[in-house]
Amino acid sequence: MKKQSIKAVFFDMNETLLNLDLLQEQFGKYFDNEYVLKYWFINLLHSSTVMGIMNEYQNFGELAKVALENLFFENNKVLTEEVKTELLGAFKKLPAYNDVLPALVLLKEKGIRVIAISNSSLEMMNEQLQNAKIKHLFNAYYSVDSVRKYKPFNDVYLKVAAEEKLQISEIAMVATHDWDLFGAKKVGFKTAYIQRKRKIYNPLYLQPDFSAFNLLELMNLILN
Repeated sequence: MKKQSIKAVFFDMNETLLNLDLLQEQFGKYFDNEYVLKYWFINLLHSSTVMGIMNEYQNFGELAKVALENLFFENNKVLTEEVKTELLGAFKKLPAYNDVLPALVLLKEKGIRVIAISNSSLEMMNEQLQNAKIKHLFNAYYSVDSVRKYKPFNDVYLKVAAEEKLQISEIAMVATHDWDLFGAKKVGFKTAYIQRKRKIYNPLYLQPDFSAFNLLELMNLILN
């Protein structure tokens, strides 16, 4: 791949750019189990996928609330409105990983467009990017609200490519979720896997073009 063939890098946000450790701390106040956050997040993603399959749509925040209510119900715990606001509010305050800033700066220096795509609402994305102090490095950010179907359905990938007037071959998608990259790969994007957690990339999914443990290293792989 030639260095100038990629004109834009699309980024997933939660877990890819933003560190969920703050959420882990918040959930730890109410559950003595390190896997509770992961369980909640997986159920949230599962419901978004089911909604897409059934051609139905609810805002990601609403799905998050339902998943949280079910988590407390399953564990015989009372979920007050105050606790709900506290836990879901922490989602807006996630810090960026240490390797995010230098990676985004590199892309800007190289004239590469930096785009965020998330299942979260535009309002949530705006708050997250601002609180993580990286919003100024993005050319644009898009929510699946615009297509009313969550990733990894192909709608939002194609919508953003069209909005940005980019050819499919000019885009690389970065994520730490193999299902997200599977969706991007199916529409023809180059894909780059940032290994944020100890997990096997699903061998049944289309495999990424690039892979690294550090985001700056991953950007150099994409550009070279």
